[in-house]
This record gives sequence, structure tokens and C-alpha cells, in this order.
Amino acid sequence: MGVEHWAHKEERMNTNQIAAALRRRILSGEFAYGSRLPNIRDLAAEYETSQQTAAAAYAALAGMGMVKTVRGKGGTTVTAGPPADAHLGTFTPPDLTAATAWRPATGTASGHEETTSVRQFPAPASMEAWGIPAGTEVVERTRLRTIDGTPVQHKTTVMTVDLAGRRPQGYDGVPPMLAPVGAAPADKPAGVRMAEWLGWDVAHTEAAITAEPMDGAAAAALGLQEDVPGFRIVAIAYRSSGETAFVTVTSAPLHHRVTLTIAEVE
Repeated sequence: MGVEHWAHKEERMNTNQIAAALRRRILSGEFAYGSRLPNIRDLAAEYETSQQTAAAAYAALAGMGMVKTVRGKGGTTVTAGPPADAHLGTFTPPDLTAATAWRPATGTASGHEETTSVRQFPAPASMEAWGIPAGTEVVERTRLRTIDGTPVQHKTTVMTVDLAGRRPQGYDGVPPMLAPVGAAPADKPAGVRMAEWLGWDVAHTEAAITAEPMDGAAAAALGLQEDVPGFRIVAIAYRSSGETAFVTVTSAPLHHRVTLTIAEVE
């Protein structure tokens, strides 16, 4: 029997307490990613509770994207990787796109980012909320960030084709924002902001952070069920004219921590 069981032997645990206990066991590595959890009957016996309460605890964890239950012989498996602590970057007002590269928040972890998709399409009506008129040709770049091999953030960047096609002065290669999947990163001069290098004229950025169901692409990339709630960070960068320069949407599992730093301009 688990440690959590003995701690509550004299007082029966409710659904939330069992879910919290299982969450701690998952995050500690006792139940690793992909491993199968006890069936409902065994879980109920371990925590001396009803099968209904045990099933409700698994349902609560499934709602957080930490486990997946398949009816029949599939059972319940862990879908959450180790807890990650990802730092979005360091931002300097008034241009919040001037960021250091994202990184793991702890120095011992290894972070990796790769472009997984680059596509062009007419903007749907939903993008009007971002200041991009429906029907405008846009480019969407999708990236996946991992920490020690575990997917932790799914990020998309959307901008108009005209802006994406810009090349820095003296740059003869494919425009950096149109580079295909697998292409080497553009060799941006050190100390120069990407927005300045590409002439995007970014004046300020507004960001909104919410917890809401993930879309299918983000959930699939992060190994979660579609519509599982997660962090959604929408950052809209505006040009000095007031027009939208680009939009980034970052999705992350709820059991991770996301941090950022706002630095003063000297």
C-alpha cells in the first residue's frame, strides 16, 4: 500500500484528497509517464473508499490531463511527464518581443525547441479578435519545446505574409519567418532584437494568460487528450501604427509552471 494510504488510514479520504495523493505520486515518478495505474477496485481498496470515489479521483486527474482512462481492458494510464519549470524569457518594455531565448527555469535541465510546422492560409474570422482581418493571407509557424525530452510548451506564431516575407538588409537567404521545417536558424546578429532586425516596427505587446481547454494540435503535441485544460498565453505585438505585427499562442499543461521576467530599460 502507498504511503498516502497509511497517512489517512483512520480517516477516509474524499475524491479530491485521493486525486491530490495520486498527483503527488505521479509527479514524484512513482507512476511514470505511460505506466498503468491500479484498476478502480484496487485503488478503492488501497484508500479504503468506494469504487465510485476512486473512479471520480481518476476523472479529476483526467480533467487535468494527467491520466487517460480507456473503458474495458485499457485501464487508466499516466499521460503526464515529469513536472517542468519553463521560463518564457526576459522581456524589456516597451517592446515585449525583445526576449532572451526561452529556457528551463532550473539550470540542471536541458531544453530544446524545434519548428514542427510552417504553413500559409487565409486568416479565419476568429483571428479578427487579434486584429488580423478575415481572409488576410497569413503564415503560421509552430514550435515544440521540450525539457529533458518531455514536451512542455506548444507555440504558434501568426503574421501576415507581407511581414513574414521581409529580409534584413544585406540578407540573401530565405526570409527567416518563411524558412521550412528543418532549416537552420537564421544567423541573427548578437544583441539585435528580432523585431528590429526584420523591420517589424513593434511598439508594444499585450499578453493574456488563461486556463482553458487546449486545441487539438497543442494537445496532440503535448501528448494530452483534446480539450484537456491547460495554460494558454496569447501575446499580440502591435506596430507603432496600431496594426497587429504578429501573434504568439503558447500552450502548456496545467501541472507545469510558466515564468517570465520583465526588465527595466536602462
